[in-house]
Amino acid sequence: MESSGGAPPAEERRLLAASLTARYSDWVLEELDELPGSFLLTDPAMSGHPIVYASRGLASLTGYRPRDVLGRNARLFQGAATDRAAVAGVRDAVRCQRAHQVAILNYRRDGAPHWVLLHVAPVFHAHDGRVLHFLAVQVPIAAAPRRRAAPCRRPPVFAACREEARVEEELPCASHAGEAFVDIDKRGLETTRWLEAGEPRVASGCDKEKALSTANSIFSALNRYSKLTGLVVCGKRCDSAGIPALSSSLNLSLGRIKQSFVLTDRHLPDMPVVYASDAFLSLTGYSREEILGCNCRFLNGPGTSLEVLEEINRNICCEQACTVHLLNYRKDGLAFPDLLHVSPIRNASGKVGLHPFQVAFHVWVHLDESIKHDFNGLSPEVWQLGAVGAVRVAVRSLSASGSLLRPSQ
Repeated sequence: MESSGGAPPAEERRLLAASLTARYSDWVLEELDELPGSFLLTDPAMSGHPIVYASRGLASLTGYRPRDVLGRNARLFQGAATDRAAVAGVRDAVRCQRAHQVAILNYRRDGAPHWVLLHVAPVFHAHDGRVLHFLAVQVPIAAAPRRRAAPCRRPPVFAACREEARVEEELPCASHAGEAFVDIDKRGLETTRWLEAGEPRVASGCDKEKALSTANSIFSALNRYSKLTGLVVCGKRCDSAGIPALSSSLNLSLGRIKQSFVLTDRHLPDMPVVYASDAFLSLTGYSREEILGCNCRFLNGPGTSLEVLEEINRNICCEQACTVHLLNYRKDGLAFPDLLHVSPIRNASGKVGLHPFQVAFHVWVHLDESIKHDFNGLSPEVWQLGAVGAVRVAVRSLSASGSLLRPSQ
C-alpha cells in the first residue's frame, strides 16, 4: 500500500480512515487532532503496515504533511546515517508486540537529519488481545551544550573530501548504515553519513516522560472513543487475552525463590511468559506487566546468536534441559552476557489445567556473567540448578492438588 509520495488515492484514503473510525468512532480523528505532540498510528493488519494517522505536531517536527505520509510505511523517516541496530530494536519490538523507546537519527522532509526519542507501543483489543494499531511518538532530543563545538574540529578536512569516493574506506561508521533502507539518495557517501549523524544524543528523563505522557494521552483518547463502538482498547495485553493466571499459592511459592527466572507455557501459542521473578525484573529492567504474555525473544537483539537460539528450541522440543551462553539485552538497550539454563518442569499428575502433557512449564534461569556473584562456594551452574529444583518442588506439590491455576481457569 505504500506510495512513492503525494496524497493517496481516494479509495485508499477511505480505507486508511476506516482503520480508525470503524474501530473507535467518526469523532476520534478530531480528538487526535487536538492532542499536542508529534505522533502517528499504524495498522499492522493492512498491507505494508501503513501509517493511518499523522498528528499536526508531526508536520511541524518533520515537515511532512499528513497527506505526504498516510499510506506509507514509517521507515520513510529513516536515512543513510540511521543506525541499523536502533531500527532492528524497533522491528523486534513490533514483532514481539511490546513497547519500546530508543534514540534514533531520523530525517526531515527537506533531508535534514535530526535526533528524536522514538516511543513505540502496541494498542491491544482489551478482550481478545489482538493488536489493532501501533502508536509512534517522536520527541526531539536537544544537543548537549558541551558537545556543540565538537563538530568544528574536523569538518575542514572532511569537507574537502566530501565528493571523493575513496573516503568511504576510511570511515568506521560504514557498518551503521544499511542497504535495506528505502529512499537512500546522494547522502549515501560514508563521509556524508558521518557529518550528518554527528555525536549520538541521549534522551533526558524529561524527554522520556514527555514521550510517555503523549502516549498515555493517545491511549486515553482511543479508549474513550472505542467504548462508543463496543470495542475497548488498552495499552497492555490483559490476562483475559488467553494468558492463564497462576494460583496465589503457586505465586507465593515461586516468590520465595531468589534467582532470576521466568516460567513459560509451551501449550499456549508462542510459548508466553506466565511468571517472572523479582530478580529477573531487576536484571532486565522490565516490569512484570510488560513481559507477561510475551515470548522470551524480547530479550534478544542484534548480537544474539541464532545458532544458540536454535539449540534452545531443539532441547525444548525434546523436553531436555540445556545450558547456553547468550548475549541478551536489557530494556534500556544495554547488552549483557547471559548464562542461561532452560529446563522442563513436569507436574505430579501428568496434567496441567486442560493440557494432557507431563511438561507443565519451562523454567529459564538467567545469570549476568559480567557481574561478580557470591554463590557460597557453589558454581554458577549448580546455583541455577537450585532454582530449577525449587520451581520443580513448588509446581509438583501444587499440581497434585490441582492448584496451579486460578479456580476460574
